[in-house]
Amino acid sequence: MRETNNFQQVIDSGVYEKSMAKSFMAKVFTYMFIGLFITGFVAWYFNSSGMVGEYLINFTTGAVSPLYYVAAFAPLAFVFIMSMGYNKLSAPTMLILFVAFAILMGVSFSTLFVRYALGDIYSAFFSASSVFALMAVVGYTTTTDLTKLGNILYIGLIGIVIAMVVNFFMASSFMSYVISVLGVVIFTGLTAYDVQKLKRIGEGSEIGTASTQKRAVYGALSLYLDFINLFLFLLRLIGGRD
Repeated sequence: MRETNNFQQVIDSGVYEKSMAKSFMAKVFTYMFIGLFITGFVAWYFNSSGMVGEYLINFTTGAVSPLYYVAAFAPLAFVFIMSMGYNKLSAPTMLILFVAFAILMGVSFSTLFVRYALGDIYSAFFSASSVFALMAVVGYTTTTDLTKLGNILYIGLIGIVIAMVVNFFMASSFMSYVISVLGVVIFTGLTAYDVQKLKRIGEGSEIGTASTQKRAVYGALSLYLDFINLFLFLLRLIGGRD
């Protein structure tokens, strides 16, 4: 009788963990989609209203304004603050920073409409959406531990960053192409890895707590970055130019 009760407790515990994981991942994806919507809307508004030419790029001379560099590099500061200050920041503060980050990314992304054809942007977006959705399902449903794969992919990511810095000075179109291909591969894998990692975090989180809310926002930031980088590398491949 005692063994039966223990078995039932194990089943109930497993069901509860799955329920927590689903609730947690729903929050993560909700925040992520809100962030992507904000970025997309701001990018579209800046471009359609003519603010890109007014504040970021001089279409006559091709020169860029100081605000262009602020929009390009300020989001990195927000990621750094959210990462390094995670333990000290409250859940509402994390959410505010995430929204501000998404807005700045939208300002930066508005220049993509100048650099790439609209059809290429749509193609890259739908391709990235399809790949991301597929790998998110894989990461959520697979029983294979992706930890080792994730570690390898993060090492590859560091290598790509170094290669991009080097290619900034070399300006090699072939190297740029190779970097883009590797970038697509790495962020495709990282999507599955991050989803699995977040699912496991969700299984051990208490629904409705401030700490869980903060984890959900930070998880949304991770998946947002996976999607955005996947989109950018695909856009570079499809657009065929930097």
